[in-house]
Amino acid sequence: MGKAAGAPWNGARLNRATKANSDLRILPTEQILPAARDLDRMSSLEIARLINQEDANVAAAVRAALPQIAHAIDLVVAALRRGGRLIYVGAGTSGRLGALDASEIQPTFNTDRRTVQFVMAGGPRALGSSTEASEDDTRAALAEMRKRKPGKNDVVLGIASSGRTPFTIAAVEYARRHGARTIALTCNPGSPLERACEFAIVTEVGPEVLTGSSRMKAGTAHKMVLNMISTGAMTRLGNVYGNLMVNVWTKNEKLIQRAISILEQATGADHETSARTLKASRNHTPVAVVMLAAGVSRSQAVAALKKTKGHVREAIALANQNRSAMPT
Repeated sequence: MGKAAGAPWNGARLNRATKANSDLRILPTEQILPAARDLDRMSSLEIARLINQEDANVAAAVRAALPQIAHAIDLVVAALRRGGRLIYVGAGTSGRLGALDASEIQPTFNTDRRTVQFVMAGGPRALGSSTEASEDDTRAALAEMRKRKPGKNDVVLGIASSGRTPFTIAAVEYARRHGARTIALTCNPGSPLERACEFAIVTEVGPEVLTGSSRMKAGTAHKMVLNMISTGAMTRLGNVYGNLMVNVWTKNEKLIQRAISILEQATGADHETSARTLKASRNHTPVAVVMLAAGVSRSQAVAALKKTKGHVREAIALANQNRSAMPT
């Protein structure tokens, strides 16, 4: 567990952070990878082989952090059940990875866009262009967090491979002071970010093939972790039935056909029945799944989903129970 968050960031603290960041060479992720010392002399195949060999180590680094990842999933599930939010914070590659995961949750699970959010150093324009100086802007971090008003129902997850990014540290410290649960995602143990948060997920991937380029192994590890947290949380909340994306958007013809296929796989109904039921559900896939699986009307399926807070499997069980209880 990290120490309690300290006083707000000020000039003195920023100077200390800048000094700490100035000697990145002590970090495991900044070390020279011996096998890559002659990278610029390698053939294309040799470069690809070396990167592939190093990437093979990423899964093991993530595996070592699975208990912490599971704890993070539990925190997010509890927060979202209370109507709270998951907010990713980061700069550079780390911020972009948070933004990517946040942006994909709504179409995958049909959630409110406010449920999973991101705060990016440099703002949205930094997603497509370099604004690296913004990672030191603690005032901007505080301003962004104030806009979001984090509180006891929220989880704020700070992402920084080095664990030293001032923007991210300032943001999670602010969130923690205001009652939010805070998680650090980093590649270096014992970092300032870890100390600023309640606990840390540390994926120790070691030195990069291209020294210090955290978009490589570190980025891959963190993409894997974010996938686990968001997918795990949404699954636990009942937005998945079996392993099917039953809350998928039906915004275009491709997605409508995907929804029909999901209905066929989830219920065993034929294509025509699945298509007809999806239309009767007003293209709301979870409602259609409950209608087919429990043999109930749209209104009964909607009521069951409302009572179970959208948990599809529980809604099917409830609809079946209610149907059995009805007088014949």
